[in-house]
Amino acid sequence: MNAQARKEDLAEARPIPSEQSPSIERANDAGKPAASDAAAPAAPKPATRRRPLRKLLIVAVPLLLAVAGAYYWVTGGRYVETDDAYVHQDRVTVMPQVSGQIAAVDVAENQTVGAGEVLFTIDDSAYRAAVEQEKANLESARLTVEKLKAAYQQAVVDAQTMGDSVATAKATFDRQQALVKHGVASQSTFDDARLALQKAEGDQASAQQAVISAKAALAGNPDIATDDHPTVMQALAALHSAQLDLDHTVIHASEPGVVSQTTMLQVGQYVTPSMSVMAIVEAGDSWVDANYKETDLTHMRPGQPVTVSFDAYPDISLNGVVGSIGAGTGSEFALLPAQNATGNWVKVVQRVPVRIHIDADAQLPPLRAGMSADVTVDTGQVRGFPDFLQPVTTALGLDAWIDSENAVASTRDGGGATLAAAPAANDAATATQGGAAGATRSQ
Repeated sequence: MNAQARKEDLAEARPIPSEQSPSIERANDAGKPAASDAAAPAAPKPATRRRPLRKLLIVAVPLLLAVAGAYYWVTGGRYVETDDAYVHQDRVTVMPQVSGQIAAVDVAENQTVGAGEVLFTIDDSAYRAAVEQEKANLESARLTVEKLKAAYQQAVVDAQTMGDSVATAKATFDRQQALVKHGVASQSTFDDARLALQKAEGDQASAQQAVISAKAALAGNPDIATDDHPTVMQALAALHSAQLDLDHTVIHASEPGVVSQTTMLQVGQYVTPSMSVMAIVEAGDSWVDANYKETDLTHMRPGQPVTVSFDAYPDISLNGVVGSIGAGTGSEFALLPAQNATGNWVKVVQRVPVRIHIDADAQLPPLRAGMSADVTVDTGQVRGFPDFLQPVTTALGLDAWIDSENAVASTRDGGGATLAAAPAANDAATATQGGAAGATRSQ
C-alpha cells in the first residue's frame, strides 16, 4: 500500500506536458510503431487520498501512549518489590560446657534431631572420679557436724560441772573464813580455800566460753539439721557441681532442628567450653529479611500485606505481613562502618532490613536458611500527581480520586499495622542487618 501511494504521489507531482503543435504530434506519432498504440493499456484511476487518516494516527497513537503511561505512573508505586531478600532461621551454636576428649558422636551431617536428643559424648572418667571424691567430702562434712554437736553437749556438761565446783569452793571458803575469825583455823588454810574458789570460778568461765564456742560452730543453733550446716551445704554444692559437670559430658539438642557442621567433630578430638563444634538450625520457624532501598520505605509500615516467592519454588507464592523495619541500615551495623566525614564522599543509596513474617497457616515448602526470595509489599499508597500539577489536579477533582484509591486500598488491606502486632513485638529486639546487592523495583 505504501509503494502504491508513493507511485500515486509521484504521478500527481509529475508535470503535465504542454500542448504541442499538430505537426509535431504527427511527427511523433509517425515515429512510433502502430502496435504500441494498440497494446498500450488504459491509465489507472488515482486512489483516494489517505493523508488525513495518517495524520490522525500520527497524533492519536503517541497521545494514547502518553495518557496510558501517565495513568500507569500516577496510579503506580503502591507495590514495592525487591529480590534482595533471604530466608532466615534460628541457629543455635553448640559448644560443650566441659573440656575433654570426644568419646562418641551420635549424629550425622544434616540429620534432623528432636529436643533432648543426644548429639555427642565426652569422656567422663575424670568427672566420675570427681563426683566420688565430692561424695566422700560430703560424708566427712556430715561427720564433722556430728562431732561439733557432741562437742557442744560436752561443753554444756563441763559448764554444769564447773558450776557445781564453784558452789563447793564457795562453801569451803565461807567456812574457813568464819573459822579464821574465831581463831580456830589457820590463815594458810583460809588462803588455800580462797585460791580454790578463784580457780573454780576461772574454770567455770572457761567452760561457759567453751559452750559459746561450740554453739557458734553449730551456726548458733545446737539443734540444727546436719545437712543445713554450712560445712555440709558447701560439700553438697561441690557435689552438685561435680555431678553437673558429669551430666554435661553428654550434650543434648536444646531445640528441634537440623544438625550442621558435624564434620568439625571427630572421636578423640579434645574440646573446650569455648569451642564451637556444631550448629543446629531450627527449621520450625522461618522468616524473610528483605533489604529495601531507603527510598522504598516512604509508605512502608509494619502490618502491611506481603507476597513472597522463592527462587527454589517459583510456582509457589505465599502471603505474609511486614513484621518490623530495621533500626538502621546494613552499613551502620557493619564491622567497619563507613566514615563519610573523611576523604572523598560518594552518595550511595542505603538499604534497610525489613523482617517479613509468613502467615502461620501457610503450607510452607521445605525452606533452608539463606534461600533467595522475591518480596512484594502492598503499601496501599499510589504515587499520585507531581507537585507542580497540584493546582490543575485540584481544580479537576483528581486529588479526591487519588485519595479514594488510597482509602480503598487501605480498607482492603485491613488497616495496616493491626495485622502484625504480635510479630512486630517479637521483632522489637532483633533485625537482621542487610546490605547485600540486589535489584529493587517499584510498580
